[in-house]
Amino acid sequence: MQFLLRVSRAIDFLNEKIGQTVYWLVLASVLVSAFNAVMRYTIDYSSNGWLEIQWYFYSGFFLIGAGYTLLRNEHVRIDIIASRLSPRTRAWIDVLGGIFFLLPMALIIMRLAWPVFTDSYMLHEGSPNAGGLLRWPVKLMMPVGFFLLALQGASEIVKRTAFLMGLIPDPTPRHAHGSADEFVPQEWLHEDKP
Repeated sequence: MQFLLRVSRAIDFLNEKIGQTVYWLVLASVLVSAFNAVMRYTIDYSSNGWLEIQWYFYSGFFLIGAGYTLLRNEHVRIDIIASRLSPRTRAWIDVLGGIFFLLPMALIIMRLAWPVFTDSYMLHEGSPNAGGLLRWPVKLMMPVGFFLLALQGASEIVKRTAFLMGLIPDPTPRHAHGSADEFVPQEWLHEDKP
């Protein structure tokens, strides 16, 4: 199990670094969007290439950042139910959900997306819009993104299993934005009701 935990730490490190890098795609998308709008309204110039690169950056943020989102426990879940469960029950749900849902889904989508990318690359597929970009770079993001998600899913399964075996503390990180109780003034929580 110690070997698997070392592999899990390596996967976590990889997705952490990739996640910190793809954050910049949001800024790039905003800057390209702002530049395109300024050019369109000041000198009446626009380009489909500028619109498409903005979409590519935004797509990359979500696809390539999916593993990072899972690492940070920021993916969608029903917190109102999960927060009421014990850490061991949550760990079991994560292990079983990862094995039976997350990994198969990510691997199937990755497998199905690969020929879409290779066909696009071999055909030098370009945008049907005048001045548009090549399509294969954005199509490559699909298998890469789901590969990173599958890797992180495997890492999470290993960590939850180690927790259930008593080898490590609860690996579930707290949400970066905290709980709702942190935003409620403490005196409201302790007021006597009439």
